[in-house]
Amino acid sequence: MPGASESHPDIHWPSGFSPDQAHGFCQAQAVVHAPPAKAFALLSDVARWPEWVPGIAEVRAGPLARSFEVRFHEHRFEIFVGEHVPPHRLGWSGIGAGVQLYQAWLFVAVEGGTRVVTENVVRGPGAKSLQVASPVWVQRLNSLWLAQLKRLSESAP
Repeated sequence: MPGASESHPDIHWPSGFSPDQAHGFCQAQAVVHAPPAKAFALLSDVARWPEWVPGIAEVRAGPLARSFEVRFHEHRFEIFVGEHVPPHRLGWSGIGAGVQLYQAWLFVAVEGGTRVVTENVVRGPGAKSLQVASPVWVQRLNSLWLAQLKRLSESAP
């Protein structure tokens, strides 16, 4: 499993959630042809996640509250925002379904748009089971999420 050496150097991991302490770790990145503020605003609008985030069926929150709930593949997760630095950094921890996670996002201005980097660490019995059954599940989810963010950021007026 990839570890801290593969993590982006600008990711801020909270205590207990580094890649080396996780049962699963992944990174996905892409260049989005839109300014950082546009991609950041789209991701921050958690109330709209069910419209475009793979697997999210429901969110109970307004615009980026400090905590909110999501229903992901019929499982309830409590999400707690740990880092919110518009339009450059966003990170949250989540608890539910035998899983603890931390997901970090970086938005870096580059020529022609924004380099978006997202990394996840997951741990717990649910994460261990999924890692054995499907070792690429976290990577696949992050890649889908990032592809949707890219598509919507580039197509929105």
